[in-house]
Amino acid sequence: MNRFDTHEVFNQAPPFGDVNLFRCDPALREGLEREGAGWAREMLDALGATLGSSEVLDLGRLANEFSPRLVNFDRAGNRIDEVEFHPSWHRLMSMLIENGTHSLPWEPSEAGRPGRQVARAAAYLLFGQVENGSQCPVTMTYASVPALRQNPAIAARWLPKILSREYDPRSLPVEQKRGALIGMGMTEKQGGTDVRANTTRATPLGPGQAKARFGEDGEGAFAIVGHKWFYSAPQCDAHLVLAQTDSEGGAGLSCFFVPRFLPDGSRNAIRVQRLKNKLGNRSNASSEVEFCDAVGWMIGREGRGIPTILEMGSHTRLDCVLGTAGIIRAALCHALHHARGRSAFGRPLAEQPLMQNVLADLALESEAATAYALRLSRCYDRQDDPDEVLLGRILTPAGKYWLCKRGPAIGAEAMEVMGGNGYVEDGPLARLYREFPVNSIWEGSGNVMCLDVLRAFGKSPEAGAALARELSLAAGRDARFDAWCAVLLDELAGGAVSEFGARRLAERLVVGVQAGLLLRHAPAQVADAFVASRIARDVGGAFGRLADGVDAAAILARALEISSTR
Repeated sequence: MNRFDTHEVFNQAPPFGDVNLFRCDPALREGLEREGAGWAREMLDALGATLGSSEVLDLGRLANEFSPRLVNFDRAGNRIDEVEFHPSWHRLMSMLIENGTHSLPWEPSEAGRPGRQVARAAAYLLFGQVENGSQCPVTMTYASVPALRQNPAIAARWLPKILSREYDPRSLPVEQKRGALIGMGMTEKQGGTDVRANTTRATPLGPGQAKARFGEDGEGAFAIVGHKWFYSAPQCDAHLVLAQTDSEGGAGLSCFFVPRFLPDGSRNAIRVQRLKNKLGNRSNASSEVEFCDAVGWMIGREGRGIPTILEMGSHTRLDCVLGTAGIIRAALCHALHHARGRSAFGRPLAEQPLMQNVLADLALESEAATAYALRLSRCYDRQDDPDEVLLGRILTPAGKYWLCKRGPAIGAEAMEVMGGNGYVEDGPLARLYREFPVNSIWEGSGNVMCLDVLRAFGKSPEAGAALARELSLAAGRDARFDAWCAVLLDELAGGAVSEFGARRLAERLVVGVQAGLLLRHAPAQVADAFVASRIARDVGGAFGRLADGVDAAAILARALEISSTR
């Protein structure tokens, strides 16, 4: 040291990186096998090594630091409404698309293979530990496929490009592209969640007018006038949009496919007014738009726009669960890695009893979230099984509610583990913390999800029996769990759950399924600690409340296995 140096830097944990995110996560590896997608192990192992590299992890920082920019006009004054992204965004998007996170369950080459949704879910969960804004257009593209299949003409033209594993960000008509992305636009200023209050209108183009503009491709075209307050990912090649119709076939909200470029090669009249200035998800472009006689084609039946777009919504909600599980996992890994690499009062943070309590509590939440997410994904794989369909109908909104509600608390606790280093923007925790709320708000807030749970039980009384069968698989392993399940199922059978208590019900559904999964499949110390802290007593408002006697060291050794990370 020279005379001007005041100190040397020591006792700082190195950045978390150059870790195989798949190998270091036994809960993910084991869940992949038991939920029917063991065939994807090698692919996910390679992906885990790529995503865990320091270089790729840093792409998440860059994509959020250099957020997208809206360019409304070119230098000649032509309206173009283009969004410019940092190169890091395009690299992340390329990796997501190349690994089929938008397409794997729908690809014809994968038809008949079991566990496709589970394999895709595991990949999505790994990407969730790297960067979350880029997952938004991928989710919407993935979720659009069931809805688009309701219009065979559009499906024939677009699905080959949607299912392509080539990322093509160029703004061109779809015929000239190697791959395509799909977005969505539902909410308006005056309505928000109440989409029935939408004022955007779609009017059929006259057959002669449509044919004159687009030839045979113009059949069934509508002119759309109105706005969308949230138009997700305006750079996508087409969007699914809700608009009011009042033509001869009926009236009400209908769903429309609105491409950026029309069949004649011209730009559609979708005016991007501005990009949203968001709390988080900064790498992704969310926008406000106006439709100035934009052209769209109906998907599904007229007046049935909400059920049609819910074909998309159920899958986007699944991804809210998966994405949140991924962010939870990332927050845990960064916090635990820091605690292992930093000492205070003479020993590593991770060896101090109270810190072990906090970290083990976070690890329990992460393992339970991963197990739940993969189990839920199996429901989507088994659409031929009525029990799985019913279970998916209740566990998707319940999971989106509860896991997304747990997210911000986990992010705050993980940040606190790292102290001031966690609070500043130099590290990843501040960005992860800002990402948590979007999954809770987007695609239906907490109250909407809980009302959907009630609606699912009301429409399908047999859903209670499907839940009972799922919980019964863990019966006899823990008396506390058995008694807890009996009370829950009695209340459901007796119709004792009201709208006022819907949040409490959703929480209990998720915690019960999580406990059952851990009792059946996790090590005894994990399952027992989860039951003791979430079943035997109510979930607390903070982490680090595990009872004396919990084997925190064993839980933490499992939470981030570092001996075989490469």
